[in-house]
Amino acid sequence: MDMMKKIPVREQDPKVRTTNFEEVCLGYNEEEAVLESTRCLNCKKPLCVEGCPVSINIPGFIAKVKEKDFKGAYDVISLSSSLPAVCGRVCPQERQCESKCIRGLKGEAISIGKLERFVADRAFEEGFKPTVNAAPNGKKVAVIGSGPSGLSCAGDLAKLGYDVTIFEALHEFGGVLVYGIPEFRLPKERVVKKEIENVKALGVKFENNVIIGKTVTLDELIEKEGFDAVFIGSGAGLPKFMGIPGENANGVFSANEYLTRSNLMKAFKEDSTTPIMVGKKTAVVGGGNVAMDAARTALRLGSDVHIIYRRSEAELPARAEEVHHAKEEGIIFDMLTNPVEILSDENGYVNGIRCIKMELGEPDASGRRSPVEIPGSEFVIDVDVVIMALGTSPNPLISSTTKGLETNKRKCIVAVEETGKTTKEGVYAGGDAVTGAATVILAMGAGRAGAKGIHEYLSNK
Repeated sequence: MDMMKKIPVREQDPKVRTTNFEEVCLGYNEEEAVLESTRCLNCKKPLCVEGCPVSINIPGFIAKVKEKDFKGAYDVISLSSSLPAVCGRVCPQERQCESKCIRGLKGEAISIGKLERFVADRAFEEGFKPTVNAAPNGKKVAVIGSGPSGLSCAGDLAKLGYDVTIFEALHEFGGVLVYGIPEFRLPKERVVKKEIENVKALGVKFENNVIIGKTVTLDELIEKEGFDAVFIGSGAGLPKFMGIPGENANGVFSANEYLTRSNLMKAFKEDSTTPIMVGKKTAVVGGGNVAMDAARTALRLGSDVHIIYRRSEAELPARAEEVHHAKEEGIIFDMLTNPVEILSDENGYVNGIRCIKMELGEPDASGRRSPVEIPGSEFVIDVDVVIMALGTSPNPLISSTTKGLETNKRKCIVAVEETGKTTKEGVYAGGDAVTGAATVILAMGAGRAGAKGIHEYLSNK
């Protein structure tokens, strides 16, 4: 065994996986996980922990894997994370914990995410559950949204003895985990539902089909329902568009709608009653993880797919693993390209997308080089479906129906990063509702910060 290289992870063959929605990455078996764990240097000052938004004791759980104490490894992870099977699959570890790994300075970093996934999956198989040590403290907390930030906040508060209820607007629990991320990256029955059952096992109550701001207001939760504090983890589900001519044509979708139809409403199944438009050729505009998810979904539904992105491959915000998988599957990347018009036929259906070539100029405010149009370089790609994957912003329903809750110009709730404290007393917020669209693990970190803030507030009240 070469200690400088990761143990390879088994995956479905690209030619096979494009015909199904089964999970692409197959993960480690016990032998592979134990071998990979032996590569960990067990650093005295583990920088990997500093790179983890939820501060998992990474060397601690890996040491347990090395000893084949998988229950012990799960217990270590559970002190910090309520969703290890999710994080092990969708976290950008290469930019976080693994980027700080000392082993990675001269070789390849430890496969921290794949080891976390192995431990979480073994926990499902063996029936391991997170434990609650605190006695009930008599305080009630409402959590709005059952996505990653809400689940993390609720889990941490339940472990501290709080009576927690999660309110979810949709009929299924899980937020972006069920409506946004495809089955081939994150299985719903086998992973998401089991993670939610583990949060329920902590004593957290769940109520679905409750739209805060419509069914009941946030103020009513406090004034009439008797909740001592509220955490807002309602996410960012309002899609953005480019504002170019032709965007109202039949066959133009937001990635949010397209993925919700497939993931939550199961449109990809042959017996599904949910309609979804499958084009002969689909253009996905954007370069993030959501763009990769939409493109790979359209491919599996039977379409040829182009990803159109205005910067170069070096600036792609999507995970390297997702870009690699998309290329393996035959998706075409049109880099340094930007749409200027969506074309349609006499019946109003998409029949092309007019684009212009770009070049990179000076860095913008984010530090990335700004794309600049090349005059006279326009061309048309023949497509019949266009999916806009340009990010999302929070729905203003909660903020507009709550007294004293301040938002910024992007309609995001204003909150203190370290505690989630908002401008309204007793109300905390985190995740995409505060930052705009970001990653699952950052939302989880914000949920944990919110739980800490609420605990400090109610302990001192």
